[in-house]
Amino acid sequence: MVWLIGCNGMLGNEISRELTKAGIKWVGSDRDVDITDYVALENFADSHDSSAGTTGATVEKRKSIEKITWIINCAAYTAVDKAESDAELAKKLNEEGPRNISRVARHVGAKLIHISTDYVFDGTGNTPYTEEMNKKPIGVYGVTKANGEDAVQKEMTQYYIIRTAWLYGFEGKNFVYTMTNAMNTHESVKVVADQKGSPTCALDLAEVVVKIINSSQKAHALFGKKAALPYGIYHFTNEGETTWYEFTQKIYELGKKYKRITNNCEINSCTTEEYPTAAKRPAYSVLSKEKIQRGLKIKIPQWEESLEKFIKNERFKIK
Repeated sequence: MVWLIGCNGMLGNEISRELTKAGIKWVGSDRDVDITDYVALENFADSHDSSAGTTGATVEKRKSIEKITWIINCAAYTAVDKAESDAELAKKLNEEGPRNISRVARHVGAKLIHISTDYVFDGTGNTPYTEEMNKKPIGVYGVTKANGEDAVQKEMTQYYIIRTAWLYGFEGKNFVYTMTNAMNTHESVKVVADQKGSPTCALDLAEVVVKIINSSQKAHALFGKKAALPYGIYHFTNEGETTWYEFTQKIYELGKKYKRITNNCEINSCTTEEYPTAAKRPAYSVLSKEKIQRGLKIKIPQWEESLEKFIKNERFKIK
């Protein structure tokens, strides 16, 4: 059984749907189980562990409980700018949380999939970052996420750390919804044109997460303990690279096409200096996906293709 932590978030929601679709049993937790509280995590895990407490009156009850064999951690402090003034909470959620979850995973003998970010790099490069490149985070968010990765690696060996970037999905706030709303209510918008990255649809990432679990289970059934995909760090975003300005132009084009945007709006470009934020953003945060493509034998969709599927989907919703 899979324990999905952060099941109500943007990515967690998509993963929960994909797990159900794949017929994989799962149990979810969100703010009801505090990831900064190891005892709370351990109690939750033990309550779903068929090997725990099998004495006396609990024997029959435990027989109906399936053991947790995977933990997926989607919980994190993701407010990049707010983290600059809220460093203590960011550290608790992004560093202490993954450390506690890793310890619990080891406690119950589960494998861990932990979601991380392109912000572990400083963005000063000009070629896609590979998994082996040294981390050099900028800002509180990046530093705490990088430290969270270190905590996972220190606590256990059976883990997959998946770094992603520019994520958007059907649930919660994201750039696509924000810009769609802005272009429906304003005559013009101004968007940064000197930061490059790869937009990523949460549905595509969710499918890959479930594929990792499925492929591992099949490999275990055929070959024993050997994992189908070697444990370690992997990158996943949609293919291609673009700027926030070009991304916005595409959102407008597709929004018009599928009648998500009914207003005429002018899109203007600006520099990072002209649009200051509390946290510094990586100028170049494109991630290399070669490792995960080879390992899972997958073809990753181009960002434009996934964006169109997202915008025309009946689940697309804006206020």
